[in-house]
Amino acid sequence: MLFLFSLVFYAWGEAVYIWLMLASTVVAYVTGLLADRAKRKDSKLPFFSMLFAIVWNMGLLLFFKYTDFFINTANDAFGMHIKLLGFTLPIGISFYSFQTLSYVIDVYKGDVKSQKNFLTLGAYVALFPQLIAGPIVRYKDVEEQLMQRSETVENFSQGVRRFAIGLGKKVILANNIGALFTLISKTEQSEMSVCAAWLGAFAYTFQIYFDFSGYSDMAIGLGKMFGFTFLENFNYPYIASSITDFWRRWHISLSSWFRDYVYIPLGGNRKGKLRQCVNIMIVWFLTGFWHGANWNFMIWGVYYGILLLIEKFLLWNTLKKAPAVITHIYALFFIIIGWGIFAYDDFSVLTQSFKNMFGLGGVPFSNRMTLFNMLSYAVTFAVLIIASTPLPKKLANRLEAKKPVAFAVCEPLWIAVLLVVSTAYLAGNSFNPFLYFRF
Repeated sequence: MLFLFSLVFYAWGEAVYIWLMLASTVVAYVTGLLADRAKRKDSKLPFFSMLFAIVWNMGLLLFFKYTDFFINTANDAFGMHIKLLGFTLPIGISFYSFQTLSYVIDVYKGDVKSQKNFLTLGAYVALFPQLIAGPIVRYKDVEEQLMQRSETVENFSQGVRRFAIGLGKKVILANNIGALFTLISKTEQSEMSVCAAWLGAFAYTFQIYFDFSGYSDMAIGLGKMFGFTFLENFNYPYIASSITDFWRRWHISLSSWFRDYVYIPLGGNRKGKLRQCVNIMIVWFLTGFWHGANWNFMIWGVYYGILLLIEKFLLWNTLKKAPAVITHIYALFFIIIGWGIFAYDDFSVLTQSFKNMFGLGGVPFSNRMTLFNMLSYAVTFAVLIIASTPLPKKLANRLEAKKPVAFAVCEPLWIAVLLVVSTAYLAGNSFNPFLYFRF
């Protein structure tokens, strides 16, 4: 039933590419059965089966996500006029390609058993709660749950609570602060200021966090309703004390995927410092490349790779000894700069944005419009700052411990109000895109 309705869900959003997901599921099913080395000792078939799965999944991503990018690059570099293919990016392809690939690799490594029931594997690949924008759910994390799980009232209620919080993050917090980023990004250069450029960067920093973590909360909540327990994808990344700490807290499922399936197979830190540096840069270039077919994403990936290397080999001891407030400011500064790179896929707009941020764009430090926006969004920023820390959760836990009856009465009322307000926001806005849909 989950497999069937997950296909209906996917087809509702993009029916034309449902065959692609089914084909990927068939490939994962067949190569998974053939990649089991324990059953085929002294045979090269498991290795070639895994290799075929890698070629298939990476080939799909390269073809649908990057072909036009390569054509554009060739046209610009060599003055060619090759026509773009103009394919629409299949919804969720970046996520289900990584999931099916990790399944086959884990079977080959002997970490999981191959799944003999096609419908069970199909339910894993197409599972609609996390299909569109993650988190990346590995087969080994839900293998037992696919075979045996329990749907209970308690699990369902926890799922509804988590879903409502995620929906609120998206439509109340992310959408509202996203409106400010949109306004600033469309402001004429003659009306810009240094403070406005930084205000836009702050706005996008909060928008992408509450947008993506909101979707992850919704996916985890929906999974809980069906008896699944998905791993957390975020752990308050904006309280990080370093860039290394930030990437232990942000998009955890993607970071751990690249660590286990790229960094460690390349040799990790086992083959000397030079090889480790190369491996880290490869991983972070691919991380940026995974996000989209634009140079800004690759620059963003390389940017973080360089920062992580600097921290690892030059700053680590200094950061450990520095006061917490200093390390926190340091981390936030470079995180905001990173989102400034990530936000603009138009290179000329990206360049102008950074010129404005650092006073090189010929704009004033501030102006009336900037002050107006600061005052208009002051309360919103205060709410966003508090909501991005563990403080609300700690307060809720303390209330539950000290006033269990009051908490039992207030929590469902609060969730109901949150759902009603979120629904009202959805009804009032015809377009509510999740930022990570395009990746």
